[in-house]
Amino acid sequence: MIIARTIEELEGVIAGSCVTIGNFDGVHKGHQRLIRLACSRAKAQGLLSVVVTFDPHPLRVLRNDAPPFITLTEQKLELISQYGPEACLLLEFNMEMAKLAPEQFVQKYLIDGLNMKEMIIGYDYHLGKGRAGNFETLSKLGKDRGFTVDRLEPVSIDGAVVSSTRIRDLVQAGKVWPVRPLLGRFYQVKGEVVHGMNRGGRLLGFPTANLKLVDELHPKPGVYAIWVEVDNEVHMGVANIGKNPTFGNDALSVEAHLIDFNGDLYGRDIRVHFVQRIRDERKFSGIDELKDRITKDVDLGRQILSQPEAEIRVTHADLANETAEV
Repeated sequence: MIIARTIEELEGVIAGSCVTIGNFDGVHKGHQRLIRLACSRAKAQGLLSVVVTFDPHPLRVLRNDAPPFITLTEQKLELISQYGPEACLLLEFNMEMAKLAPEQFVQKYLIDGLNMKEMIIGYDYHLGKGRAGNFETLSKLGKDRGFTVDRLEPVSIDGAVVSSTRIRDLVQAGKVWPVRPLLGRFYQVKGEVVHGMNRGGRLLGFPTANLKLVDELHPKPGVYAIWVEVDNEVHMGVANIGKNPTFGNDALSVEAHLIDFNGDLYGRDIRVHFVQRIRDERKFSGIDELKDRITKDVDLGRQILSQPEAEIRVTHADLANETAEV
C-alpha cells in the first residue's frame, strides 16, 4: 500500500479512483467492510482503491475532551493495509481543513487530487464544515461533478451496531473478550520492555516484562490472560494492569509474565493481546499470599488460552481474504 501524507504526492498521477473516507479508529468490522468494498469496486471498474483518513483524529483538534483512541496512526495504517487498498492518503487535520465546506474539500482533495469516480462512506459519515457533507448532499454533489456515492449500512454484531465508541467502552470496562468479534482480533497494545522494580523474578518467581506504553486506551486495571507477540512468535501469558497496591505504587504499569519463556526482552518491542479478564487488582497481606495468587492466575491463564476459541490470529489473512460485497 502506498502511503501519501499530502495531496501533492498523488495529484495528477491517478487516472481514476474509488475512495472510502473516514477516521477508521480501531479499523473494526464496519471499517473492514468499507475498505474491502472499495477495493472490490475499484477492481471491477479498473480504478485505484484509496483510503482517505486523518492525523490527528479530528476530535483531537475540535474538542478539548477527546477520548483515548483505539489505534494510534502507525497501527491504524498497518491494519488498513491488511485489507487490500492500493493507496492511503493520510491528511493532516487542522482548523483550516475543518473550515472547508464539503464542496471545497471534495474538489480539492478527492476530485483534483485523486480523480475520484466513486465514493463509499459509512452509514453515519459526515464530511466538511458543520458536518454538512452527508450522504444526500454528497450524492447531489456527485451528480454535478461526475462521481457516484454509495453508503454502507451499519454492521451489527450481537444485536448492536459495531462502533469505535462501543469498543472503547468495553475495553475501559475490562470486557476484552466481547471486543474480539467487533474488531476481528483481540484488543492489543504495544510497548518497549523497560526495567521495572525487579520484583517479579527476584521476589515472586514470576519474571515480568514491564511495558513502556504508547497506546492511549488501556483496559480496566486487573489481571488478564494474554497472548504476547515477540518477533512474530506468540507466547501465552498473564498481565497485571494497575499500580501494584501490595507494594504501594502510585504509577499505572503494565507487567506481562510470559508463561514458559526464559528469554531476555529488555529493550524489545512486544505486543500484548488481551484475551480475558481474570480478576480485579487487589492488595495482598504479603509476598506469600501474592505468590499463591499469581500461581493461580498463571494456571487460569494457561487454561483460558488453551481453549480453541482463544486462538490468536496475528496475520488477519482470514479477514483480508473475505469476499466483499460488489
